[in-house]
Amino acid sequence: MLETERLVLPSPDPLNLPLRAVEVGCTGRWELLNVPGTAESTLPHGLPPCAPDLQQEAEQLFLSSPAWLPLHGVEHSTRKWQRKTDPWSLLVALGAPVPSDLQAQRHPTTGQILGYKEVLLENTDLSATTSLSLRRPPGPASQSLWGNPTQYPFWPGGMDEPTLTDLGARDEAEEEVDFEKDLLTVPPGFKKGVDFAPKDHPPPAPGLLSLSRLLEPLDLGGGDEDESEAGGQPGGPRGDTASASPCSTPLARASSLEDLVLEKASAVIAPLEPPRPSPQEQWAIPVDVTSPVGDFYRLIPQPAFQWAFEPDVFQKQAILHLEQHDSVFVAAHTSAGKTVVAEYAIALAQKHMTRTIYTSPIKALSNQKFRDFRNTFGDVGLLTGDVQLHPEASCLIMTTEILRSMLYSGSDVIRDLEWVIFDEVHYINDAERGVVWEEVLIMLPDHVSIILLSATVPNALEFADWIGRLKRRQIYVISTVARPVPLEHYLFTGNSPKTQGELFLLLDSRGAFHTKGYYAAVEAKKERASKHTQTFGAKQPTHQGGPAQDRGVYLSLLASLRARAQLPVVVFTFSRGRCDEQAAGLTSLDLTTGSEKSEIHLFLQRCLARLRGSDRQLPQVLHMSELLHRGLGVHHSGILPILKEIVEMLFSRGLVKVLFATETFAMGVNMPARTVVFDSMRKHDGSTFRDLLPGEYVQMAGRAGRRGLDPTGTVILLCKGRVPEMADLHRMMMGKPSQLQSQFRLTYTMILNLLRVDALRVEDMMKRSFSEFPSRKDSKAHEQALAELTKRLGSLEEPDVTGQLVDLPEYYSWGEELTETRGMIQQRIVESVNGLKSLSAGRVVVVKNQEHHNALGVILQVSSNSTSRVFTTLVLCDKPASGDPQDRRPAAPDVPYPDDLVGFKLFLPEGPCDHTVAKLQPGDVAAITSKMLRVNGEKILEDFSRRQQPKFRKDPPLAAVTTAVQELLRLAQAYPTGPPTLDPVNDLQLKDVSVVEGGLRARKLEELIREAQCVHSPRFSAQYLKLRERMQIQKEMERLRFLLSDQSLLLLPEYHQRVEVLRTLGYVDQAGTVKLAGRVACAMSSHELLLTELMFDNALSALRPEEIAALLSGLVCQSSGDAGDQLPSTLKQGVERVKAVAKRIGEVQVACGLNQTVEEFVGELNFGLVEVVYEWARGMPFSELAGLSGTPEGLVVRCIQRLAEMCRSLRGAARLVGEPVLGAKMETAATLLRRDIVFAASLYTQ
Repeated sequence: MLETERLVLPSPDPLNLPLRAVEVGCTGRWELLNVPGTAESTLPHGLPPCAPDLQQEAEQLFLSSPAWLPLHGVEHSTRKWQRKTDPWSLLVALGAPVPSDLQAQRHPTTGQILGYKEVLLENTDLSATTSLSLRRPPGPASQSLWGNPTQYPFWPGGMDEPTLTDLGARDEAEEEVDFEKDLLTVPPGFKKGVDFAPKDHPPPAPGLLSLSRLLEPLDLGGGDEDESEAGGQPGGPRGDTASASPCSTPLARASSLEDLVLEKASAVIAPLEPPRPSPQEQWAIPVDVTSPVGDFYRLIPQPAFQWAFEPDVFQKQAILHLEQHDSVFVAAHTSAGKTVVAEYAIALAQKHMTRTIYTSPIKALSNQKFRDFRNTFGDVGLLTGDVQLHPEASCLIMTTEILRSMLYSGSDVIRDLEWVIFDEVHYINDAERGVVWEEVLIMLPDHVSIILLSATVPNALEFADWIGRLKRRQIYVISTVARPVPLEHYLFTGNSPKTQGELFLLLDSRGAFHTKGYYAAVEAKKERASKHTQTFGAKQPTHQGGPAQDRGVYLSLLASLRARAQLPVVVFTFSRGRCDEQAAGLTSLDLTTGSEKSEIHLFLQRCLARLRGSDRQLPQVLHMSELLHRGLGVHHSGILPILKEIVEMLFSRGLVKVLFATETFAMGVNMPARTVVFDSMRKHDGSTFRDLLPGEYVQMAGRAGRRGLDPTGTVILLCKGRVPEMADLHRMMMGKPSQLQSQFRLTYTMILNLLRVDALRVEDMMKRSFSEFPSRKDSKAHEQALAELTKRLGSLEEPDVTGQLVDLPEYYSWGEELTETRGMIQQRIVESVNGLKSLSAGRVVVVKNQEHHNALGVILQVSSNSTSRVFTTLVLCDKPASGDPQDRRPAAPDVPYPDDLVGFKLFLPEGPCDHTVAKLQPGDVAAITSKMLRVNGEKILEDFSRRQQPKFRKDPPLAAVTTAVQELLRLAQAYPTGPPTLDPVNDLQLKDVSVVEGGLRARKLEELIREAQCVHSPRFSAQYLKLRERMQIQKEMERLRFLLSDQSLLLLPEYHQRVEVLRTLGYVDQAGTVKLAGRVACAMSSHELLLTELMFDNALSALRPEEIAALLSGLVCQSSGDAGDQLPSTLKQGVERVKAVAKRIGEVQVACGLNQTVEEFVGELNFGLVEVVYEWARGMPFSELAGLSGTPEGLVVRCIQRLAEMCRSLRGAARLVGEPVLGAKMETAATLLRRDIVFAASLYTQ
């Protein structure tokens, strides 16, 4: 009976369940009662009514049961509603929001109105396309991460936002417009316009449409009723609108209120500026890291993050400043622990519920940091060109280029940003990408704090001072040269098992350079060379440098290191090919145990399982697997990305014992080794072979020494050939690292992104660049000096220029111009070959410098240094009265008369004549005369130097000296205005246009000066001195104004040239407004002009997606080479068309004055991988691509990855201009490229 009751099921109808629903309140909350019945409510009038579901009703009527529709009389089944036409509604424009309002000021007790003041209204119609303010509302959620190229960026920190006073001053500077006669009928940039004159006016000019005649045939509605309403009100609807304004009449009568507002406007409108530091205040604050921080845990009792170890002193100092929200610049050696500072900033942002952006110079480093920070913090995201993981995380890791794009596009991520961490900031020295760091630092808003992590650089304070002045905040510089693991540097000269012990200490852990070790290495090389000569003969070369010789060197070195337990080792080789050769040559070397081989095998199987079958059998994959099983690894840009990550992970586990790597391995996360080996100290930097720079050597050598495991790190330099010079080794190992230098340059993307924002100027970006910092850092002092000079100029008495003195200003300007012209001609003379030949021993010259004024001299000796010639000259002078040679200096005339200006009024001694020997620079020679004297220069110099000694000072000069002085004195007396000079055109054969025109101008000025009337006035001297003082002050003020103006910018001419290129190509109009093509170019990541021109020329629309991808590979491919003859005809034509478009752009650039030639611009395109990309997009497996090109697999993968990014940017640009077909093709092309091993997910993100 009990079993039967259990099997009884309730009724299938839900209403028959023993439950009753009761709604509680109005919030939609329900409760279930274990009592059967219908639904109830606690509301007094029951449940509120609800409208039927319209979608369900429409489906039921029209789709489920269309029988009610009539079969024949369908004309009654459709209904329409007549609407009244109102053409005027099309002409109504919404008024701009009022930016301010009048607020009554009342008595606090009585409430009586005391006056009115103008109050600014915030957030009036702000949007991402009209405002740079952080108060603007956020954009759409879909654009919150990347922003939009049409959005404005946020206001850069450190720039002064324009105040109402500035805007008012700008309005006053504009010309007055007559709103009756001067209104435009053709909008700027348009070819045609509209004439708004009434019908009875004469017909408009050609190209103008008459609005009244266009609207005449239309029925505007309203009829006579509207006309009667408008009767008596001139202007029709405009008059009605004007009279309907509720404010116009009261404001016109309330003149007192108007006066009150005007009186208080200056005091009310201008906002209080934040206090600025004085010009002498220090922006870069060095922090002492030598003394310990004893009260660290008292100052920070609850740190945001704690480590398993005790932080170093420099790390604690940085953390203390981070807690105070200060910006810091941490410069320390590789592996010193700079990442600790970044980790604390990330933890601090999570504690504050804000966000942090961590930027890195390369994508591989971004992936590695993502793995490390995700394991530490969890809430970490990654943004690269092809990967987007957890974009909502509090810490985002990205490359610097992506952050720049987010800043220009106004991404809403910037709102929540507290810290931006720049890792490896010394990458700013990179010639191609260094400008990105400067752009980002300039564009960051004011609320974002900056953390800079760098290797040790000598000018850290200067760089921090630039950022501090840029952002108007102090930057705390924390620099340490201490290494956690000291390094020992050795020379290795062995090449066989017998010589594997030839390891010579060169630089010990205390930094002492051992010359004894260097000479021992040289002797070891000499001894082996002599034995080689005895055995094989003297003509046999001592070093072949081939693979066999390298194999012997590395086998002996690795045997020595293995015996001394100094593995693992990183071998830095500055060539991808030599890396592969050296690793492949060590076939007999096996450094792993059986258990390590098993671990390596399992790890490889797990990582390679994500590849398709054919990709696992790639030659590079099989070769690398075989090397890794023996404990060897190779790491360079030609290796597939997934294999590089496998090598890195196995090396960090200690399973790769010997790693052959290029320089890029040193630019990464902390992966130290026991030993670092340099294959050579010379590298190819893209143009020439050169020695390693100290900064490069220190960066790579810093990988030696594992903290907590090794007492010292070992750095070994191989001496395969001769031992390098000691001076070169000393400079490389102990020299100062490279300074941080500006690589700022103008790009079209930067110019267009700033031109589209009215409030930002490209000139402001150039002013704030690191390259302009030396000339701009004194701008505050210049402004103060300019203010003082202005005040001083106002207090000066005006010179009298009436009567005979009417031409006094012209006389002064003629004299200044004559002096400047003569100086220019003389500079051209001393720079010419004939001019330098004429300045030989015995030539009589006129000397003019600080010590001598138009004194005759004879050249005794000319230095042989061609770069900076020095002329040792015997010069006439006064005999010093006090015996002090400084008293010889003659005074230049205070007031120059025509005889002083025209010609050279020679110096004549007033008393006894004396002489001196002076070393003259070319600029000290005022004129070269045609006179020559026969002198014995060596004898005169020897006698003069002897008489400078105290015991011979009163001896008489030799006859040779006396004769030369008497000849000079005779010439000075015979030619008071100077002896005849060598004519630069006739005598020295200078045919330069500037010299010829300068000579003519000088003769004209001399005539004008001779005819001047002001010199005859008795008041000439006094008035001239007044005028000169005034003119000198004005000249100094002009110089200061120039230094403070945009005209002093070094890149300003190039900026004007690039804007002219954009104007010629139609990207901006004459007024500087960015047009549609310019906005499309802003959306491109690279090659913006070429891609935009290809799009607007429809060069890509007719091609298939795989053909487009193949052509665009020429823009991103880094390996040079021709496209090949096996291409289809369409691709060959496409390549030629791309080159033709590039040539056209290059010709426009040359025509506008840019230095880059057409051949250089077209030469940036490399079509060597067109066929490879074409076949890849068509579906060919990666294993078959190797036969199509000799390019390393890693470079092919990098090219295809960058190509996919370019396709996505082109897709967005196509949507921007309304090209759905091209956008779909670019989407398809990106999809075709993204497959298999090329886009295998990074191991660090799994």
